[in-house]
Amino acid sequence: MSVLKPQYRFNCILDITAEDLKAAGAKLVLLDADNTLSLHGSQEPHSGVPEWIEEIKKSGIELVIVSNNSESRIKPFAEKLGLPFVFKGAKPLPKGFKKACKMFGVSPKESAVIGDQIFTDVLGGNWIGAKVFLTEPLGPETDFFIKVKRKIEKYIR
Repeated sequence: MSVLKPQYRFNCILDITAEDLKAAGAKLVLLDADNTLSLHGSQEPHSGVPEWIEEIKKSGIELVIVSNNSESRIKPFAEKLGLPFVFKGAKPLPKGFKKACKMFGVSPKESAVIGDQIFTDVLGGNWIGAKVFLTEPLGPETDFFIKVKRKIEKYIR
């Protein structure tokens, strides 16, 4: 298996069920924020995301946001959703993912990564041995560097 290939693909995070996560053996979900839970840079969750989070929590699966963004970007967003978070996660490096797993006493192999980017979420998730769920981005990118990565991703997706 290529480190750039997810085990699961979904159009949107809202299409992923607790049953999907449990079938993958996930006790903890490591969530990307930008273009997975909200539009890029937005402090408002995408429509349906708060309800999705509550459904996953009710199933007994833990959730945590792992982001490469600063604390000032992620903290207010995570608080709105009632989720713990790791900021400056250095994705795709294992640092942030492993920190999140340690917070919950869960091994990376018992976790799932959900995100929209191949070179951060998919690569990082595979690197730590997590189950990887790739979603389509919720909206267009505003950051130049991410736009360039998206052009390359087209050949991999």
